[in-house]
Amino acid sequence: MGAEELAAEAVRSADALLIGAGAGMGVDSGLPDFRGNEGFWRAYPPFKQLGLSFVKLANPYWFHHDPEQAWGFYGHRRNLYRTTQPHAGFAILRRWAERMPAGWFVFTSNVDGHFQRAGFDADRIVECHGSLDFLQCMNYCTQEIWPAPSEAVPIDEATFRARPHLPSCKSCGGLARPNVLMFNDGEWLASRTEGQFAAYTAWRKSIRGRRLAVVELGAGTHVPTVRLECEDAGGTLIRINPREPQAPAGGISLPLGALDALQRIDAAL
Repeated sequence: MGAEELAAEAVRSADALLIGAGAGMGVDSGLPDFRGNEGFWRAYPPFKQLGLSFVKLANPYWFHHDPEQAWGFYGHRRNLYRTTQPHAGFAILRRWAERMPAGWFVFTSNVDGHFQRAGFDADRIVECHGSLDFLQCMNYCTQEIWPAPSEAVPIDEATFRARPHLPSCKSCGGLARPNVLMFNDGEWLASRTEGQFAAYTAWRKSIRGRRLAVVELGAGTHVPTVRLECEDAGGTLIRINPREPQAPAGGISLPLGALDALQRIDAAL
């Protein structure tokens, strides 16, 4: 029996489904691959000239010292995520999830909100690094986290710098930042994500003794949060990853992109 058939059998026989998704999940939707500096600089050429990597830019430093640069980067990403259609693999996963007698949960490091846009119940999603669809105050005038407005952030496409007016706090009018966990970030307000974790933990307790299928998609080892969560979940792990497909003993490995793998498993189902 091939890997696709083994994966299909694991999904077919499961009572519950955990979906783990990293950055590779979005590639089939047409989102840029930030793996390595070259991949990042292909998407954002001006930052190559400045010698700024993804790790250097994804840092609260810029919101303090160059807000137009900071919001140029995060605002462009938010605009892109909002105008990009989630690929057909999301609908496949949602169909599987809705068949599970003991329910399902999504655990993702992506900040693009694409599971919600694809029709997944927001109350059954953990966004462990936050979401670009939510804001917090840079001045901490409030601990509130609020939905970002629907308007696009105005961006100079030649420089990838934001133009006025930058997103602002709805309470004090000062600068707002995305409610996203950045590198070297001691300023992220985690209460929204902590609430998601609490709901996820309660679900995990409720499915003890039930058969769990874990479908992990595009989660690498560079930031291994999703990968480790899926390994620790205790179910049958189906690891889908074209570059790092190695799975622990008992896991099923598919060295494929997310959409291709999901379509193959769905055909086998």
